[in-house]
Amino acid sequence: MKATEARLIAALDRPPADIRLFLLHGPDEAVAQAFVARLAKAMGAEAERVDLDGATLRGDPARLSDEAAAISLFGGARFVHVTGAGEESLEAVEALLAAERAGNPAVILAPSVKASGKLVKAAIDSDRALAFACYPPGARDAAAIVAELARGAGLRMSPAAVQRVIRGSDGDRAVMMREVEKLALYLDAAPERPVDADDAALEAIGAEIAEGEIGEIVLATTAGEVAGLVTALRRMSGPDASPIPVLRALGRRLVMLAEMRAAADAGEGVEQVLKRHRVFWKEEAATAAAVRRWTLPMLAAAQAAARRVERDVIAAGPAGRVVTDTFLLRLARSVR
Repeated sequence: MKATEARLIAALDRPPADIRLFLLHGPDEAVAQAFVARLAKAMGAEAERVDLDGATLRGDPARLSDEAAAISLFGGARFVHVTGAGEESLEAVEALLAAERAGNPAVILAPSVKASGKLVKAAIDSDRALAFACYPPGARDAAAIVAELARGAGLRMSPAAVQRVIRGSDGDRAVMMREVEKLALYLDAAPERPVDADDAALEAIGAEIAEGEIGEIVLATTAGEVAGLVTALRRMSGPDASPIPVLRALGRRLVMLAEMRAAADAGEGVEQVLKRHRVFWKEEAATAAAVRRWTLPMLAAAQAAARRVERDVIAAGPAGRVVTDTFLLRLARSVR
């Protein structure tokens, strides 16, 4: 079946006996990992997780249904986690859906498959599966996503509160999920007992990092100013402030620096490059230093590392802030 976000979250939080497969497809791996974390939480801290990948299923299509039907070594809960799946996993998925029994739910991450592909179609056509497309939301979609998440959590959010969640998450769906979850917990809300949520409630849980703080952190990181970065990180709003917006802003900064460095390498003067990109005058010195210091291979490596860290932050949960701070400090030192 094709699942809405609310339907998927409800099923992950309380896995129904008739659903044996969760197929998460699309390029937003961070939100897919956040969904996996929800399933793991629902299964319990002692649950056994069996990790497979697409290559394993290609070589042994029966492995998925075998693991789904197996009994945990200690007799407790068990679930199967598959990463990097593609169309080569179709035979394994079809075997799982056709099996007489499964017992243990399986969640498959298939970031590269097309929504029109055979793997997604097999999941949508089956009553034993839920398929959900994980794509970064556009600006117009973000408000609808937050509103749907809020309804599923028992929250009646004001328009101002919805926009604050979007700003504080930088439009990242996984962060939106976490902020709505925290807000529902703070207000003791549930679908059967809905509660009004306004901007003041979000203020109380510290669900936003100021835009100025983000810019200060990113600028210090790319300029290699370790002392300035430490100071900026200390000012970050609250221990629960999500670091995802910082990583997203860093990614945009690295892309801009790559464009500027490429122009400089082609012979254009750094000052002219800064003027053409309309760099704010207060940031000109730090940006010029960054353009001169970074090379294109360094920028490409940093972009890839930032994407990996973003996935690690989602998986780390409360420890995500530490993961991010460590990465930023190492990056700033490496620039020097």
